[in-house]
This record gives sequence, structure tokens and C-alpha cells, in this order.
Amino acid sequence: MADLYLALLHHPVYDKNGAVVTTAVTNMDVHDLGRLARTYDVRAFYVATPVPTLRHLVERIMRHWDTGPGAAYNHTRKEALALARLSTDLDAVIADIEREAGVLPRLIATTAREGGRRLSWRLGEPGRPELLVLGTGWGLTEEVTGRADDVLEPIRGVSGWNHLSVRSAAAIILDRTRGDR
Repeated sequence: MADLYLALLHHPVYDKNGAVVTTAVTNMDVHDLGRLARTYDVRAFYVATPVPTLRHLVERIMRHWDTGPGAAYNHTRKEALALARLSTDLDAVIADIEREAGVLPRLIATTAREGGRRLSWRLGEPGRPELLVLGTGWGLTEEVTGRADDVLEPIRGVSGWNHLSVRSAAAIILDRTRGDR
């Protein structure tokens, strides 16, 4: 199985009206993606935001669980958050992975939108790391999905309603792509 990295992009993403925006970082996203990454053997996960204040918030969250009171309080959270990396944008994430792996990662975008060529749920191109890109807000912009080597097919529920939290979507995606079923 190829090394898998996750990136949670906070920009550029859409808002509910279709405008390109930068979304806020949430504490829950950082915690839950760390736990998912650890559970599904993800090499690292990135929180990417261009906003200095939000990067500072993520640094504080990471420090709390790495060397602060959280490190002694909950060792499993410390272990999960050790996979977190902070970045400004997608290009910086890609460059970091390329430095580490020695090759550009295969870029796989996620979307709840239908249409276009979509990749089914099996990942794992041998010898090349894969970067699964998740969007906040109302999803990744066409600029981001257009850069991707592949775009995963959307998660389809049973009701026709489709607006999962990024944490829920990430859990489903990782189970479908990394699970042993």
C-alpha cells in the first residue's frame, strides 16, 4: 500500500453561495483527523491555512498535546496529534511531501459534487505517495480539483442530502480506501 498523506485545505474553498473563501480552523478537525490518521496508518496529515492567526491556533493545539498538559493527560491523543503538520497552502504541502518521499505525490481531490471523471475507492499506486485533499466550507474549488491527478467519487447517502462534515467524510473515505474489506 502506498504512503498516504491527508491535507485539510482552508483555502481556496467555496462558501454556500459559491464564493471563494478562507474558512476557520476548528479544534475538532485537528483532533479528529489526527485520530483518523493514526487509525488508518496515514503517514501525516496537514492543516493548511494562509491565515497567520489560525496557524498560530493550530500550533497551540499541537503544542498542548505534544509538550503541554495534554501530553501527560492523554498519551493516545499525543500519539495521534504527532502526525499533524501545519502548512500555508497546497503547494507547500506538496513540496514537503516531495522533500520527504523524493517524488511528487499523486494528488487525489475529494468532492461532494457529481460530474466528470471520478475515481472509485481503491487507492495505492505502488512506489508513489498519495495526497488526499479534503476541503472545508462547501468544498474544494475547481482550481484545486482541476490540479488533481484524480478526484474521488462523492459519498452518496440514502436520502439525497449531501453535506457531511469534513470529519465524517474523511472517516468514510479512509475506511473505504484503506479498510481491509
